[in-house]
Parts: sequence; structure tokens; C-alpha cells
Amino acid sequence: MSNQTTVTEFLLLGFSDVRELQILHLMVFLLIFLAGLMGNLLIISAVILYHHLHTPMYFFPVNLSILDLGSISVIIPKSMANSLMNTRVISYPGCVTQVFLFVLFSSTDFALLTVMAYDRHVAICQPLHYERVMNRRACGQMAASAWIIGIVYSALHTGNTFRLPFCQSNVINQFFCEIPQLLKLTCSDSYLSEVGLLAFSVFLCLNCFVFIIVSYVQIFKAVRRIPSEQDQHKAFSTCLPHLTVVSLFLSTGFFAYLKPTSSSASGLDLMMGVLYSLVPAVMNPIIYSMRNKEIKAALKKLIVWRLFANY
Repeated sequence: MSNQTTVTEFLLLGFSDVRELQILHLMVFLLIFLAGLMGNLLIISAVILYHHLHTPMYFFPVNLSILDLGSISVIIPKSMANSLMNTRVISYPGCVTQVFLFVLFSSTDFALLTVMAYDRHVAICQPLHYERVMNRRACGQMAASAWIIGIVYSALHTGNTFRLPFCQSNVINQFFCEIPQLLKLTCSDSYLSEVGLLAFSVFLCLNCFVFIIVSYVQIFKAVRRIPSEQDQHKAFSTCLPHLTVVSLFLSTGFFAYLKPTSSSASGLDLMMGVLYSLVPAVMNPIIYSMRNKEIKAALKKLIVWRLFANY
């Protein structure tokens, strides 16, 4: 029988014990945070301020930007504060909150990306029915469903993880509270129920992934039947940002979770954590603004308007 102690706090994995490198980590994370903050806020502001962007094609990316803002705000500020104060501590309630919010934003993100694949499928494969199928009410219901799924999913995982007793240690081998790392700290075989829930989650994610792939196979078939090369290019340009975002989200997530786990901390664990938790949130607004002419034009107008408003 393992000795069970009441855990009141956890120790996160630090990037370095050298003070100069801690300050460097703080500055790098500050730049990442500001880039993600500015990029996502610009996307949200552009879509809200310009009425011609009030369409399903831009309604869902706004929700995506809100989720990205949430995910980086849950992780980066705490990591920066720890580096600034030369500590690794996160309280038990703080860890619970971080797990709940990060899983909420990540799962809702994936649910929304699946909805966006359906939106692009209807727009290109059934253009005559698009306005009827993807009306304002339907878009609102789909977005609300994605958020509700995320809340329920996150509550199940968080509750199931933190009901387990921790007796191995209170040291988390990651720079934020992460469920797989927390499960390593639990007693005996009591973590198997959460492992089962994680396995079911992988099954659901694979189903969503298959749905996205099938949607895009049908989209590409429909685009190839378009006689005009210019119209083909226009159709592809509306899909490529979403497809790029999906690829980035899934590749970083799968690579982080499917790699072999180790009992000790490693630089690879840290790099994988940064890759899947921060990079998509920062890259998404760049991908959407670079590949979409209307978003790009709206952002230019917004930036110019803000510059002239200061004079």
C-alpha cells in the first residue's frame, strides 16, 4: 500500500535553474504572449467592426481566436510569473483551474474545427443550399454546441483526474499542469479510469479527424469539377487556412501525446509542451490573415484607422 499524503501544491518543470536563462525564458514567453494576444485580438476586432465579414466563414474563426486567447492566457502568465519570482510552485486549486480551462479551450477548439470543415463542405459542395443550411441561427447553435461539448468534456477529465489520490510525488514534468503528467503521480491502479476516458477521447478525436478528411476529399473533388481556374483558386483559398490550422493542431497534439512517456523530465517534454499548447494559438491568426484577402484587407483598414486616430 503506497503512502498517501495530502497534496496542497505542485512543482512545475522549470526551463532552467540559471537566473539569466530564466529571464530569457520570461522574455521569449512575453513575446509569444503579446504576438498571440495582438494577432487574435486583431482578427476579432476586424470581423466585429466590418459588417461584410459577418458571415459563417468568419464567425467561426472569431470563436477560434477567442479560444486561442484563452489557451495562451491560461498557461503563459503563470509560467512567466514563476520565472520572474524564481519559483516552480503552483497551488492545488491553481492546477485544477489550469487543467480545466486548458482542456476546455483545446477540446472546444477541435470541436469548432470539425464544424468549420462542415461549413466549408456545404459552401463548396452545396453552394445553392449554403445560406439556408448555414444561417445565423444554425451557426450560433453549432458554436454553442462546441462550447458545451468542451465544458462537459473538460469537467469529466478534470473531475476524474483530481479525484485520484496523489502519492508518488508533487513534481510535474511539464511547465504547466497536464493530465498525462498528473496521472504519473497517482497511487496504484486508480488512474485506469482516467486512462480509459482518455482512450475514449482519442476514439472521438479520430472520428472527428475522419469526418474532416472525408469532407475535404469531397471538397477537392467538387473543386476539380469547377471549369474556371480562377474559381478553383478562389475555392481553394477559402479552405487552405482551415486545413492548415487543422493540420497544425492535430500534428502537434498527436506528436505530444503519442510519443513514449518517460518517468524523468526531459527537454523533449518541454519542447512538445510548447509546440502543442502555444504554437497553434499564435500561428492561427497569421495563417488566416495571410491566406484570406478579405481578412487581410480588413486588418489593413483597421491598423490604418488606429494609426490615424492617434494623430
